[in-house]
Amino acid sequence: MSVKSDAAVYLEQNRGRTVSGQELADSLGVTRAAVSKAVKALRSEGYRITAAPNRGYILEPESDVLSEEGIRVLLPEEHRALPLTVYRSIDSTNNEAKRYAMLGAPHGTIIAADAQTNGRGRRGKSFYSPAGTGLYLSVVLRPEKPLSDCVYTTIAAADALADTIEELTDCEPKIKWVNDIIVNGRKVCGILTEAVSDIESGMAETVIVGVGLNVTTEDFPPEISRTAGSLRCSATRNSLAAGIISRIIEYTRRADSRELLDRYRSRSAVLGQTVGFIRNGETVTALADSIDDDGSLIVRTENGIERLRSGEISIIR
Repeated sequence: MSVKSDAAVYLEQNRGRTVSGQELADSLGVTRAAVSKAVKALRSEGYRITAAPNRGYILEPESDVLSEEGIRVLLPEEHRALPLTVYRSIDSTNNEAKRYAMLGAPHGTIIAADAQTNGRGRRGKSFYSPAGTGLYLSVVLRPEKPLSDCVYTTIAAADALADTIEELTDCEPKIKWVNDIIVNGRKVCGILTEAVSDIESGMAETVIVGVGLNVTTEDFPPEISRTAGSLRCSATRNSLAAGIISRIIEYTRRADSRELLDRYRSRSAVLGQTVGFIRNGETVTALADSIDDDGSLIVRTENGIERLRSGEISIIR
């Protein structure tokens, strides 16, 4: 790594503590001048590093620059060597993850970005992805499982998001079937799961799990201003990213476990609610009754019970 990257890692490890220039120089094996140059470069990238006269440097606790160094140092040891790339801006982390996958990227490859110019949601929708306020990342998985089991991957990812949010914030996340995270009645996160399968074997060769999380985002476009929200928390995006990544890797190994499915059900924002879904071009109103063991949403319409295996629903208030 470069001196700048090494300095970022060291400061991240000592966030909130005064680190002398000499300590940094000795730890990195470089000169004080090199340390000064690295700190200047980090500041230019947005790191909030203050200098105390005759004392040293402090990476302020509220500094929130999404970075490879900042994420990697917070990952559990067993995940710290995963391939990880962080972009300042990209069209879509899912698009880039698919490009990486086509080139042979291994299981656990991570693409993250500070901003997306063409953030994608389900069914061709866009995901508002401004710089500096959200977390946008995708994980490449090589599941070696039947394509039919991929619905459990989305369930596992939703649990990973909810568990991380609960651990690092005061928010109480709910899950709107099948892939949205809701806080205080507003959507703060969307999950986009895309699979590449072998048609003959029916096996999923690659699954891309994409996450778009509004951390401190405000001023949403008019078309989503009434439904979108943010965590509005003090947790850094690096800490949220590390928690989400490690849990996605762990949970998707046991994606069809009863524990994860029960946890998903317990957090449901739709069970017992009146919902609407599209069938043959028309909106059907129903009562969300339960979530089946295969992840399907069981609803009661005026014509009886129906099982929704995919698609999108709206909560009718």
